[in-house]
Amino acid sequence: MGIDVSKVTAPSIALIHLPLEEALKILADVGFKKVDLLEKMPHFSLFDDECNPNEVKKIATKYGLQINFLNTYVGGGAHARESAWRHHPGFTFPNRHRYTSKGFASDDPDEVKREYELVCRAIDLAAFLGARGIRFVPGDDDPNKIDKIVPWLKKCAAYAEKKHICMATENHDTGIMGTPEILVDMLNKIGSPNVGVIYEPLNLLEQASYDYRKAFEIMREYILHVHFKDGKLDPNIRNYRPVMMGEGEIDFKWILRRLDEIGYNYEIALEYEVVEVPPEKGLRQYFENFFRLVT
Repeated sequence: MGIDVSKVTAPSIALIHLPLEEALKILADVGFKKVDLLEKMPHFSLFDDECNPNEVKKIATKYGLQINFLNTYVGGGAHARESAWRHHPGFTFPNRHRYTSKGFASDDPDEVKREYELVCRAIDLAAFLGARGIRFVPGDDDPNKIDKIVPWLKKCAAYAEKKHICMATENHDTGIMGTPEILVDMLNKIGSPNVGVIYEPLNLLEQASYDYRKAFEIMREYILHVHFKDGKLDPNIRNYRPVMMGEGEIDFKWILRRLDEIGYNYEIALEYEVVEVPPEKGLRQYFENFFRLVT
């Protein structure tokens, strides 16, 4: 079993505390050829007055990195960003007013329309930057709101298809995103080959207590991207925590074999979240461990 470096990408979240140029230089020095940009400054924003897409493209080109995915929170408004960013050290949300409250789950028709426009903006930026796709969030992740959310996601899907961009939502938490059966039901209702899931084994274990092998079989027809991070059950917290690649309990060889069997030919994102070792020191080991593990 083996995997080419061109099929590996790095989510920039590990280095979000650094300016974009410094972060991309580190990733390139490690050996990455592709990057998934987090929609959070100082790395990336959907607003031109916060982030110049021409400058983003220029910096990525300088370090020989292809922008593979935009890890945005479109569809979920401020609710989605607040839920994710509160885990970032020194969390502040100074521009909360620029986003809708709950994205497509909002009861305000004007907010929902604004959210659609922001999704289209993300799709346009992905096309401009040469990315394959964007991440989206299904409203406030409430399964009871699927029928409210789906018509707008179908509209987004039509625009994404026109721009040749895919949209994928990541396994997170315990609502729509963290419950594979519910997520697949929503994706069936959207009915677009351009809309699917970012398969995230450790998030399924850690956040949803859901077996990642079972989840794979349920979601396999909709996997458009994959995030890999290793994890180990910590008896002190009675939950899984991220560890250095190869030191945990995730069977990556099984996942890669199943991905190959279903014809998955897209990238694998190596998502570094090891707390004990700063990413500036640990990313190279993480990267090298992965290739030793799968060859």
